Amino acid sequence: MMKYKGTYLRLFSLMLKKYLKEQYGLEVTRKALKGSKAVYRTMLEKVDDIGSDNPMAKNIYMCFVFLAIWDAADGAIDVESFGTVIKRFMKSPMVSKIMSGSDLNRLEDMQKAKDKFHAMQAWADAHPQYKDKTWDFNFDETKHKDGSYYHFTRCPLEKFARENGYLEVLPVCCEIDYLLTEASMACFIEIIH
Repeated sequence: MMKYKGTYLRLFSLMLKKYLKEQYGLEVTRKALKGSKAVYRTMLEKVDDIGSDNPMAKNIYMCFVFLAIWDAADGAIDVESFGTVIKRFMKSPMVSKIMSGSDLNRLEDMQKAKDKFHAMQAWADAHPQYKDKTWDFNFDETKHKDGSYYHFTRCPLEKFARENGYLEVLPVCCEIDYLLTEASMACFIEIIH
């Protein structure tokens, strides 16, 4: 069981409301947002505790907002259109501004990102009670000369989704990592165009 933190649910629900309403209408949006509170809390009760101070815990807290909204809509939100809603949300001016604090085309920002990933693995190594429940970073510096390479063989979100019927919608949440990386490379993309 993960410690309840309602900040993610309140903030993301507020920011997503506009995009949900545009895609699904007011009735579905109200139902999904209202019902998501109970679903979110239940999900946190069911998921393996990876440590609320784990630097990767925010991934669970954020992803569960999207999963809870989808679940609470009770079939009124299909996965494909929900992915479109989340992309629009992530690319909105407010979210883009928040997320584009670094430029992965700059060596110092790339190094900060690498250091951050290594610090996440170091946290797991320093907390053996969570090590087998959290993400495991597998680094290989020989696979990418200009950036960073790592992969996971354990993902608590995938485990939770598989065990609780969310595998269908989980890729929508995983896509957020790509959108965040894209936002961090926006300077480069804008220069090319």
